Amino acid sequence: MLKSLAPIEGNQQPLLQLLWEDKEVKFDVPQLHKNLRSGERVLDYIYHIEDSKGNPGDTGRLMVTNLRIIWHSLVHKKYNLCKCLQFCLPSNELEIEFSQEAIGYARIGNTNTRVVHMHSKARIASQALYILAVSNETRFEFLFTDVSGETSRRDQPIFASVFDVYHLYQRTYLYRDLKLRGAIVQAGQLVILPDEQVFSHVQGVWNLSSDQGNLGSFVVTNIRLVWFADANETFNISLPYLQIESLRVRESKYGPALVIQTAETGGGYVLGFRVDPAERLNELFKELSSLHTIYGEQPNFGIQYNANDARRRLEAAAEEAAQASQFKVDNFEELDERQEREINTKLNSYLAEGCLGKVPSQGERAPVYCKELGFAMEPIRDGYKLQDLWNVMPTKMETME
Repeated sequence: MLKSLAPIEGNQQPLLQLLWEDKEVKFDVPQLHKNLRSGERVLDYIYHIEDSKGNPGDTGRLMVTNLRIIWHSLVHKKYNLCKCLQFCLPSNELEIEFSQEAIGYARIGNTNTRVVHMHSKARIASQALYILAVSNETRFEFLFTDVSGETSRRDQPIFASVFDVYHLYQRTYLYRDLKLRGAIVQAGQLVILPDEQVFSHVQGVWNLSSDQGNLGSFVVTNIRLVWFADANETFNISLPYLQIESLRVRESKYGPALVIQTAETGGGYVLGFRVDPAERLNELFKELSSLHTIYGEQPNFGIQYNANDARRRLEAAAEEAAQASQFKVDNFEELDERQEREINTKLNSYLAEGCLGKVPSQGERAPVYCKELGFAMEPIRDGYKLQDLWNVMPTKMETME
């Protein structure tokens, strides 16, 4: 990586709003559920949910976004839970109204569903979502309980969207995180992500991370910047625009270079690349600056999820499983058992008459070639056909009327 570079006048890209929402657990943030960051979308709402550990007795709702889970109270507006870490208000500010809590997906260590008994005389069983979040060596445990009291929700996967989106988040890290030496290039071609478009392919790009440099190629898309070495395509870097803190052209001991400063969440690297000639370098810088700005206005975090479609798939799967578990007489046919007793009586007669081909009146018979079978066999006696001896079961089993 570049350690020291002298600045050139101008040619500097303004800072992008860096991504932190998926990497923190926050408590008591005012109006959080109404002030989502650009590109963050609410994918599902789960109502009648209690934060049993933090705010027992308060009914609220869970908001499942493409970056985090947000719980906020619908009873007491001063209690709300936004689980995205490293922040807590001072004790004298805990009474701010519309406070909330949020959990970033990157901080979730474990999650599952449990059956709990509500605090009532009837001790009604209910579903609960358990989440263990870890940040800065601190463990946070959350228990979100369904307090609707509806018996129909007990056996339904009301928290299915949380698991679906969380798994999608884990599989789409290339949209959000810097990746070194990944399996992102095959036979000199970039493995394209869903919704990704390639805008330019620049060859002859020197990576200045070592003294001798490494010659490779740039692939510029609408989501990320990718560089890979020509001699070894596994020596590469996938850098989403989300993790670029600044872009600039600076002077180095190799001449003018494109310098990229990554965010702290992306490792805090300083990456340098040389492109010849200088006019080509300036064109590349302008293209990256434009794409960086456009992406910052509406970032794509890679998670595509439709809660209604997911519910329909679950309902269809449950209905199919229920039908498969039911026994219906109409689905079965009763066979005529009398046919089983008639299984190839000609074969039995043939064996009984000839005692395995030895007939006293005819003696031993020389084998003959059979075209149907492709090998030699003893000649079949008169009154029989090869098909009579070949079929063990009747050719057609009829059903009982």
